[in-house]
Amino acid sequence: MQRLQHQLHGKPWLSPLFLLIAAFITFFIATPTFLTANSMGILLQQTAVVAALAIGQTLVILTAGIDLSVGAIMVLSMMVMATLAKDDGMPGILALLIGVLLAVAAGFLNGWLVTRINLPPFIVTLGTLSIFTAIALLYSGGSSIQADHLPGLLNFLGEGFGIAGFRVTWGIVVVILMYAVMGFVLSQTAWGRYVYAVGDDPESARLSGVPSKRILLAVYTVAGLIYGIAAWILIGRAGAATPNAAPDANLASITAVVIGGTSLFGGRGRLIGTLIGALIVQTFAFGLSQMGVDQQWRVLATGILVIVAVAIDQWIRKVKS
Repeated sequence: MQRLQHQLHGKPWLSPLFLLIAAFITFFIATPTFLTANSMGILLQQTAVVAALAIGQTLVILTAGIDLSVGAIMVLSMMVMATLAKDDGMPGILALLIGVLLAVAAGFLNGWLVTRINLPPFIVTLGTLSIFTAIALLYSGGSSIQADHLPGLLNFLGEGFGIAGFRVTWGIVVVILMYAVMGFVLSQTAWGRYVYAVGDDPESARLSGVPSKRILLAVYTVAGLIYGIAAWILIGRAGAATPNAAPDANLASITAVVIGGTSLFGGRGRLIGTLIGALIVQTFAFGLSQMGVDQQWRVLATGILVIVAVAIDQWIRKVKS
């Protein structure tokens, strides 16, 4: 048992990988259509937005923080992109850039409040969740904008190509590239090592010469950039821009990160685990849906997954280094 504990401490993504494999086997037995090419294509498309948001959430949680405003920032960015393009006739590339820059600014604001005003991340992002949601509704007038009223660039990530019988959208490709880039940054650069150090013990990191507050501010700002890209992905995925999109994005992103083995106490976790966690979240939702299980029971299953994941994390953290 201790050997397993040590293995999971060093590779926290192993336990969610086993869970994902078990889920695939279970749902394939329960509903043979689950592993068809068409079903897998739909599953990947559904996972793309949550997986993108979960990258930014992982960065924040690695620093022992939490971001409750991920969905609100994404929706605000999406509505600004779409409204500028449709109502103001702005070129797609300019509308996209402004929308993404707005998400960067929102992330920067979160980071500034955490690092300069010294407010807890939970309180800061709980407040900005309401602020950004309200701004998105006020700016858009609460109305949706359909894909046929948007320039091709904003819809581009919803297009795709076929591989082995199932459809892969460009949004999925972008998400894979984001994981590759951020995985390299976290594991192979000094900035990535600083992120882990700040999450593990911010005071020790500061005494070691790590600019802890600057790292935290950068983490929230980069997370905002990622949420802006997720907004672009969501437009392509949904085929529209609506202020009521992705109502469970905050919970889904946190769930994916926690199930993926990233510790809520900071300093431990890998993006590969987050990707597996996002796949688990959507696999359970998709598989239970195919089985005809009511929405309430699907929510219950997600809640149980979160509690089990945190319990496993607590057990793993007790390992003797």
